[in-house]
Amino acid sequence: MQAIVPAAGEGTRLRPLTDDRPKGLVEIAGKPILSHCFESLLAAGIGEIVVVVGYRGDDIVDYYGDDFRGVPLTYVWQEEQLGLGHAVLTAAEYASGDVVVWNGDNVGNVDLSGLIDHHRDAGAAATLLIDEVSRERAREGAVFVLDDEEPVGVVEKPAAPPSTLVPLGVFVFAPRVFEALRRVEPSARGEYELADAVDRLFGEGGGVEVVHLDGWLTNVNTVADVERVSRRVEDDDA
Repeated sequence: MQAIVPAAGEGTRLRPLTDDRPKGLVEIAGKPILSHCFESLLAAGIGEIVVVVGYRGDDIVDYYGDDFRGVPLTYVWQEEQLGLGHAVLTAAEYASGDVVVWNGDNVGNVDLSGLIDHHRDAGAAATLLIDEVSRERAREGAVFVLDDEEPVGVVEKPAAPPSTLVPLGVFVFAPRVFEALRRVEPSARGEYELADAVDRLFGEGGGVEVVHLDGWLTNVNTVADVERVSRRVEDDDA
């Protein structure tokens, strides 16, 4: 199976660490964020990784070259950072079959093999890793719409979150996600949201599976996140 790793963002909230390097090369516990992402993918048997680059993308290409520990790396350029959905769609021509999407600023200890197996067993269009968060956190990204406690849709950055159940930065998709992404309209922020494509998949008759997080996963956005996640990684490795 292939993986797509969106890693084109500028990482403005990580300044000054991203003044002279892309976000993916900021170090967590002595290794770049992207190395942690790649290691998690390799542990689940991923055989090819498509990396979507943008801000200081040449630095990432120069650092990793053509492979990571023998697994081929393909680079795709997202010239304009127009949202996560746009980043994933940029890699569509390189994808064949089901794909894992692992956001390139996420570090954690996740049962990715279990998530992939669930996706295959269910024959799903999309399988999302999910978790409960605070209501404040639910306003910051995508959040599920529930019916009788079950996810039936997803909205991006709502002022009044319909729940506190959110998708995390790891997904498994069937190829039909790309068609859903092609039909997504820009959001009020001018971005093409991956959440909107998932919502379309919900609306087209389901095929969307969810798996609750067993472990931990953190989006690295700030210098404080770097310090906190570094400690957690070091604790796991101890």
